[in-house]
Amino acid sequence: MTDPKAIQPSELDQLPDRDPEETAEWQASLDAVTKAAGPHRAAYLMRRTLERAEGAGLALPKLLETDYVNSIPTADEPAVDGDEDLEQRITAWNRWNAAAMVTRGSKHGVGGHIATFASAAWLYETGFNHFFKGKEGDGSGDQLYVQGHASPGIYARAFLDGRLTEDHLDNFRREAGGNGLPSYPHPRRLPWLWEFPTVSMGLGPISAIYQARFNRYLTSRGIKDLTNSHVWAFLGDGEMDEPESTTALTLASREGLDNLTFVINCNLQRLDGPVRANFKIVQELEAQFRGAGWNVVKSLWGTAWDELFQLDTNGALVRRLREVPDAQVQTYQTRDAAYIREDFFGKDPELAAMAKLLSDDKILECFHYSRGGHESRKVYAAYRAALAHKGAPTVILAQTVKGHTLGTGFASKNANHQMKKLSVDEFKDMRDLLGLPIKDSDFVDGVVPYGHPGADSPEVRYLQERRAALGGPAPARRVHPVAPLPAPAEKAFASFDKGSGSQNVATTMAFVRLVKDLVRDKETGKRWVPIVPDEARTFGMESLFPSLGIYSPKGQTYEPVDRDQLMYYKEAENGQILNEGITEAGSMADFIAASTSYATHGETMIPFYIFYSMFGWQRTADQMWQLGDQLGRGFLVGATAGRTTLTGEGLQHADGHSPAIAATNPAAMTYDPAFAYEVAAIVKDGLRRMYGEAAPGEDPNVFYYLTVYNEPMPQPAKPSGAGVDEGIVKGLYRFNTAESAGLTPAANAPRLQLLSSGTAIHWALKAQRLLAEEWGVAADVWSATSWTELRRDAMDADEALLRGEERVPYVRRALQGAEGPVLAVSDYMRQVPDQIAQWVEQDYSSLGADGFGLSDTRDAARRHFGVDAESIVVAALAQLARRGEVKATAVKEARERYGL
Repeated sequence: MTDPKAIQPSELDQLPDRDPEETAEWQASLDAVTKAAGPHRAAYLMRRTLERAEGAGLALPKLLETDYVNSIPTADEPAVDGDEDLEQRITAWNRWNAAAMVTRGSKHGVGGHIATFASAAWLYETGFNHFFKGKEGDGSGDQLYVQGHASPGIYARAFLDGRLTEDHLDNFRREAGGNGLPSYPHPRRLPWLWEFPTVSMGLGPISAIYQARFNRYLTSRGIKDLTNSHVWAFLGDGEMDEPESTTALTLASREGLDNLTFVINCNLQRLDGPVRANFKIVQELEAQFRGAGWNVVKSLWGTAWDELFQLDTNGALVRRLREVPDAQVQTYQTRDAAYIREDFFGKDPELAAMAKLLSDDKILECFHYSRGGHESRKVYAAYRAALAHKGAPTVILAQTVKGHTLGTGFASKNANHQMKKLSVDEFKDMRDLLGLPIKDSDFVDGVVPYGHPGADSPEVRYLQERRAALGGPAPARRVHPVAPLPAPAEKAFASFDKGSGSQNVATTMAFVRLVKDLVRDKETGKRWVPIVPDEARTFGMESLFPSLGIYSPKGQTYEPVDRDQLMYYKEAENGQILNEGITEAGSMADFIAASTSYATHGETMIPFYIFYSMFGWQRTADQMWQLGDQLGRGFLVGATAGRTTLTGEGLQHADGHSPAIAATNPAAMTYDPAFAYEVAAIVKDGLRRMYGEAAPGEDPNVFYYLTVYNEPMPQPAKPSGAGVDEGIVKGLYRFNTAESAGLTPAANAPRLQLLSSGTAIHWALKAQRLLAEEWGVAADVWSATSWTELRRDAMDADEALLRGEERVPYVRRALQGAEGPVLAVSDYMRQVPDQIAQWVEQDYSSLGADGFGLSDTRDAARRHFGVDAESIVVAALAQLARRGEVKATAVKEARERYGL
């Protein structure tokens, strides 16, 4: 610490002192305490003074760390409003069945996790018995983000209250038979139970924050009053290392989300060992959350420690607890009393004297078992404090022992994350510890039995009564019957059919214009949720600012710099736009909350999230899988799409692969439209399927991914031929023929088919003209709006064939009778158009923008990747030359003519 006397007056002058004499007296008092009572006493007084100042609301920097003790003293703990003995027995049954389920499953080699729920059991049970509101009461209930590895304990509780059977438990992690339980929380696999998939660690925390924020958004907009809904996120201390876990902490405090509580299970262990072996994760997290503006409640020590703290008259125990690293705390968990006496207490004469007053049993009780997260009273007090705190979110740091009650073979062992079973003897020891009425004879052929006190037992009646009082079972996912949203007026879509004439319009702008029309719809307009990560002006969306407003819980507390302009930056408490700043992860979390509102809140919302194409699937594909897992619906829009359309931006902005990544997600309806009328048709179909009347066999629980481009081009009118509308949705239709393009090829001219998507269709159309006028070749041009949907349809046809059903893939039917070879081209890597190659009967080849992007003009970039019109011509001639339909010399001649 810097000596105050060494600070120069010029430095002190930055903080004017109106009474230097008073200041000197305070400083002298501190010096006197330090000299007389020691530095520890002085530090204690300073901390208590700062805490008092903070509690009084004085404008001082926050104290980022407090002592390594419980935030709520034992004397201040509220009485638990329930039957603690019955709750103890309920928790014992759940502990048993969770461990039995995983152990029995291990015989099938499917694995499972035992230790996590063993450490967190009371964190869940206390909530289920007293706090977590169900969906059968008023409002939407609470939203629970359950730690993925704790799922066996949630299944065990559902078994106890009759929602699952022994057959379900015996099929944990074995779903193929149709009666199994998914390994982790998964709405797509068990949609009546799980709301939120959380096991991709880090996604639970950020999703919970944005869910709480979206609840406020719905309330502020008058969609639904969610003031009684609370979001609970259960997390691991090791999980907090994931960047997504903490990236939105300041958003939660900035917007005062006191409808949100994080419960971090601080068992001090990651998957392979200690979380902060040489440090203290609880203190680190406290500083991080307090610094971010959260309310922090620490529940670290059980009641067995009360005697020790009462003996700690000089603070030696608190100091020792603060300095012992986490890994050593874990070691104490596995060592005998003699070791603890020497290593923990023996470091300080005052502690050594204290230890002489303690029995070995007392020391082992404290260091082996007694943790704040293992006692219902401690957890209850922490939850009550969290709900009582207003103006900021709360994080509860609950210290536990990983593998608690599973025996010495599990507790705090570094390997317990990988330990999937207990022996029969270990189960018998666990039975005795938990006091369960399970007989030795119940272990038939070495198989651990499930335990149940009976459907009419006091435990089950109590459990069900508590849940009934709180609004029904939890966790639970409910999709309330709601009428399909009425289709918007046809005019909004039909206006694109006539084209733009000579006006250049990018498909990005066409999409924005469509949305502007749709949000004005009287029936469904308020349901749209525009989401953009601080690039609204890039995408031409600034015109929506004054009309829709940008959501802010504070409204607009300043006069915007552009207030005198037509499209000024308008924030409002009931704003409709979620303009998230530079956070694609936050925007995706917004999208997930909005896209699943139909189930979470019984309110159908229509989110569209528009983003730089490159920064979508590449950056947040994990959340896009989460979106599909959670059965979300809405429109993802990859703007400024393609490898070559962003002039001068270069490699890091040049997206040549997003549709390839999107194709891996079964829930993503992936489209690469070329024209404005295609964009309109796809959005219209998406609204019908996701929010209107889905056709028989169609799954409404999908989301649409559209690529749109920033390349202004004349938008043609929609062709009038039959099958165009079907082809746009299914993925392919003939845009024109050589004849309809006015090229009048010779009667015996060689012919080929040019398939193109997105902006590439403009190069194909130019190549079509070059082929006809300079090489006497007739080419028909097709718009491939979705290579991925063509592939999926073809794969479905293959599966039908295996079932004995004859079905011709749509791509084969569409191209049936088309003359000549097929050449496919897109502004993406060749892998994208090559998705359909095996189902095309004609000779097939492709061109694409493979490799890294680069900075240059569009024309130069396309020539570099070999996808421009001239490159298409040369590739087409090469195909025809291989078939003997043009002279081989034509290929060389074309290459030289075009300078390739």
